[in-house]
Amino acid sequence: MRRFLRENDLTLVMFGLFIVCLIGQGVAGFRVYNQDQEGHGGTAVDGAAYLRTGHFVEAVFENWESEFLQMGALVLLTVILYQKGSGVSRGLDDPDEIDAGSRGHGDVPWPVRRGGLALRLYENSLALALFLLFLVSFVLHAAGGAKAASAEQVAHGEERVSILSYLSTARFWFESLQNWQSEFFSVSVLVVLAIFLRQRGSPESKPIDPPHQEAGGSEAHDPPSPAS
Repeated sequence: MRRFLRENDLTLVMFGLFIVCLIGQGVAGFRVYNQDQEGHGGTAVDGAAYLRTGHFVEAVFENWESEFLQMGALVLLTVILYQKGSGVSRGLDDPDEIDAGSRGHGDVPWPVRRGGLALRLYENSLALALFLLFLVSFVLHAAGGAKAASAEQVAHGEERVSILSYLSTARFWFESLQNWQSEFFSVSVLVVLAIFLRQRGSPESKPIDPPHQEAGGSEAHDPPSPAS
């Protein structure tokens, strides 16, 4: 058990933080939703019913959507685009050695041994998975938003809104683009700051010793000797 925890503690901590924040969002959203219902003469709901409301579903998946889009775009764009000096980017003149000699290893994933279509899918599986999660979140965001908008429409004596019609509304794209722009901005800031700033011990940072103009993201460097 100790070894399992040591080998997986990053994943466990990140998922733990995710669960804590999701529960916190649910509790806070539940209170906001019921306050709004009571303020407009509606009926308050219990916690389980709130989790099925468009208010909760829309809020969750519009954020997941932007996160998976950002990560998928970063994974894919770093294959073909560069930023000189950034630890997030490959070096401009460095050969692509990520997969060099991979088939010479004895213990490799079966798609690598099989080759063909299985290999083609596997070698792009990270980006494909992230964009698939983006599409699922996109659809669920639209479904939750349509449900929330329909509840508002019915409360005002109007007709419900379908998912397709909700996709054409300014409200949906406002919700999406306000998240997309923040995600792309944060990645842009990371790419630029990673040129000049460091975090010792983090694989997301360059080692502390290479000059700013070197990418250095995956290169091994000996730590600088302390000044005598």
